[in-house]
Amino acid sequence: MRWLDPLVRAALALGVILASGCVSHPSLSKGAGPEIKTISTESKVQVLAPAEPAPLTEPPPKIELPLGGREIFPTYRLVGFCGTPGAPALGRLTGNLTARAKEIVSYTKKYAADRKVMPIFELIAVVVQGAPGPDGKYRYRVPNSVVDSYLAAARASKALLLLNVQPGRSDFLTEVKHFEKYLREPDVGVALDPEWAMKAKQKPGVYYGQTTGAAINEVADYLSEIVTKEDLPEKVLVFHQVNSYVLKDEAVVAPSPGVVIIKSVDGLGPKGAKVVTYNFLAKSLPKDVHIGMKLFFDEDTAGGRPLMSPREVLALTPEPEYVMYE
Repeated sequence: MRWLDPLVRAALALGVILASGCVSHPSLSKGAGPEIKTISTESKVQVLAPAEPAPLTEPPPKIELPLGGREIFPTYRLVGFCGTPGAPALGRLTGNLTARAKEIVSYTKKYAADRKVMPIFELIAVVVQGAPGPDGKYRYRVPNSVVDSYLAAARASKALLLLNVQPGRSDFLTEVKHFEKYLREPDVGVALDPEWAMKAKQKPGVYYGQTTGAAINEVADYLSEIVTKEDLPEKVLVFHQVNSYVLKDEAVVAPSPGVVIIKSVDGLGPKGAKVVTYNFLAKSLPKDVHIGMKLFFDEDTAGGRPLMSPREVLALTPEPEYVMYE
């Protein structure tokens, strides 16, 4: 092959290179020879669209008090009547509840000076008795049908229902727990009557009853557990105090989370005596406990005396945040 012309050998070499597909000589660029096309295969990648975000769902609204909000104070002042069926002597909240509701609302308007007023229906749900009864406890519990009717009337008036307990020889916590299904409602609270908490062998009406600050705290803690578990608005816990004897160790009384405690001064009689009692008992008001006052349609007005007016009640120091009429 030595005799092959150099030009022929070059042509043969070029053919081998083209056949192998390996072209790198600059003289084979466009314009210097046949155009060589390179075919490349691109990988096909499936691009997924971003997932649609889950729709935002708002949490259900919190349960509120009858007139709105979840806290009692300082938004509201509480004003109402107390009573129980078939016993007019125990308060005006008996008989025609629709008529009583209108009367309560008329009174609330007299106290709307600087706050919204929440109507209160205070049902005496555990009534002290002069006889021991089958279990020897000297108390009577109203049936659920009564509580149902009072709760319905309270709701029709956008009011709170308080279940008042006069325990006799029972104890406050036992009697309060009896009404647990109602206390799981957002508009039902409790009122305690220490003067009717009798010791063993004591008969109601013969002796003043007595309770302790620890017993009140037990009820507050129990209510607090319900409020927390059910995510309820604040509950009201009132303790009525007619004199300094009926409550021992008052200084330890303290509210639990979700429970507001109110001390209601229940001194009865002429205005002068009531104010003296109020001022005296207000001095022992525990920290973070609110104060209230009870007025008596009959006892306070005996002998033609005038009932304290709303203006006179609000002139007291500290100003009552709860006013109950019996």
